[in-house]
Amino acid sequence: MYFQILKLILWPRTPDEPRIVKFEKGVVNVISGSSKTGKSAVIPIIDYCLGADKCAIPVGVIRENCSWFGILVETLEGQKLLARREPGELQRTGDMFVLDGMEVEIPHQIEERNTTVDAVKGTLNRRGGLTGLDFEPGAEGGFNARPSFRDMMAFTFQPQNIIANPNVLFFKADTTEHREKLKTIFPYVLGAVTPAILEARWELDRLQRNLRRKETELRGLEAANAAWRTEARGWLRQAIELGLLPPDQTLPGAWADIIDLLRSLPSGTSRATPSLEGLDVALGRLEALRTQEEEAARELSVHRQRLNELRRLLESSDAYGGAIRIQRDRLEVSRWLRDLEADLDDPLAKLAGADREPILALCGALEGLEVQLQSYPSLSDTLSKEMIRQRAATEVTLDRLNAVRREISELERISEEAASITFQFDRVERFLGRVEQALKSYDSFDQSSGLRAEISDLRAQISALQKTIAEADIRRILDNAIDQLQHTTSRLIPKMDAEWADAPIKLVIPELTVKVIRGSRDDYLWEIGSGANWLAYHVALVIALQEFFLRDINHAVPGFLVFDRKRVFYRTGYARGWPRRRVTPGPSSVIGTAWLT
Repeated sequence: MYFQILKLILWPRTPDEPRIVKFEKGVVNVISGSSKTGKSAVIPIIDYCLGADKCAIPVGVIRENCSWFGILVETLEGQKLLARREPGELQRTGDMFVLDGMEVEIPHQIEERNTTVDAVKGTLNRRGGLTGLDFEPGAEGGFNARPSFRDMMAFTFQPQNIIANPNVLFFKADTTEHREKLKTIFPYVLGAVTPAILEARWELDRLQRNLRRKETELRGLEAANAAWRTEARGWLRQAIELGLLPPDQTLPGAWADIIDLLRSLPSGTSRATPSLEGLDVALGRLEALRTQEEEAARELSVHRQRLNELRRLLESSDAYGGAIRIQRDRLEVSRWLRDLEADLDDPLAKLAGADREPILALCGALEGLEVQLQSYPSLSDTLSKEMIRQRAATEVTLDRLNAVRREISELERISEEAASITFQFDRVERFLGRVEQALKSYDSFDQSSGLRAEISDLRAQISALQKTIAEADIRRILDNAIDQLQHTTSRLIPKMDAEWADAPIKLVIPELTVKVIRGSRDDYLWEIGSGANWLAYHVALVIALQEFFLRDINHAVPGFLVFDRKRVFYRTGYARGWPRRRVTPGPSSVIGTAWLT
């Protein structure tokens, strides 16, 4: 991805001008200076502005005097200013400030945020063309979660604790979380696993789940059909026993004839229904009593409902009447005023003087209201007759229902024949229900040709997708990419201060390290001594990776490198052939490329 860092900006807490470190495009930018001048803060500042989970900028002078940190980058869409607030006492903050344009002017101060770090991460993910699919369907986070722009930072930074480390080759690969995630994304960044392959994996997972469901459904139908064929003749014999078929019925041998005969069974229900003709008179009486019992039960339910409604109405009426009586007692003031009319010593009488008409008018109005309140009827008197009638009707109905039930109980007790016929009828009904359900299952299986066609189509789609995501092809592409990296590093190593300049190195993804190939012996990086060797192999591999990524201008890894190592620029012979520009004072890195020395 074309992603060149043009400026690194520090906004002070005072109104002073921001401190800016500029970088030139197309050359190695070397930032050098004395110890403790802030060189090693460059990588954490860039990483923090690109959405790091925590602020790794060293505490002290820089954190205490800066309010915002920012970088100005150039992309194919123009320039972008990415600034992030200093988190203070916290480990991180989500406040960010972003400006876009063909040429962005650095603001003198930043007052408030205009976006968040999560929004910036989403923008960088889209800018890098990263897929939104997890590496494994249903991963839901973890090491197999989707690749992100943050994962690509492993290939852009080589801080002091990494660049000459025999045990760690990539940025932040010293933690289990980043180490395992890096192993997962390596085939993706090397082009062996593409977004199309990830999409095919998800589609394959969906099709396989659908196939398993349909195969289970088909196996159920096949099992039901096999059981059917085994039980069909036994069901015909049971139908003869229950009287659904004549005793002299010949059982057919052909499966189609057996099915046709079973389909005709429901029409024999009328022959299986108990016939009252010729039986004891008690059976006829029992049927009539059942009808009377149902009618009496319905009638009793109606009476009980009406009684409940009347009871609720009376309760409501009594409550309302009590409220009316309270108001009536309060309004008896009219009688009291009239009693005071003759008492000349009363203050009200003296107040009215000779004109008593207002008091008399008030008394008349109050008496009229009292009459209205006293005339409120009592519903209990009105509804008493209906309550009595409903109770009487309920008692009559209940007595009739109890009498019917006693007679039914007696008839069932003395009529063993009636009980036998009832049981026989229930058996027939249950048998016919099972036969009907089995016939429906058979019909479903008979129509299973469509299900078989769907299964065949799913298997064809799965086979095609499996060719798309063939692990052998992925392994071949990955090995080819590793061979290309080996060829590039073999060209770079002789120009660096390595002990075995002619020995090629090979990337080992499962271990996230390199092996030095020396004749019949392969040595891992941690088995080799000397910081010069570790440094040379680190630099050679990350530069080879960047050359590999730059073959695709839309590759997700941004096209810049930052190295932080004292005197690395001068000890690396390969760097001596590069055009370079010294930036002082400050740290030393390779940015696009920049070197901190």
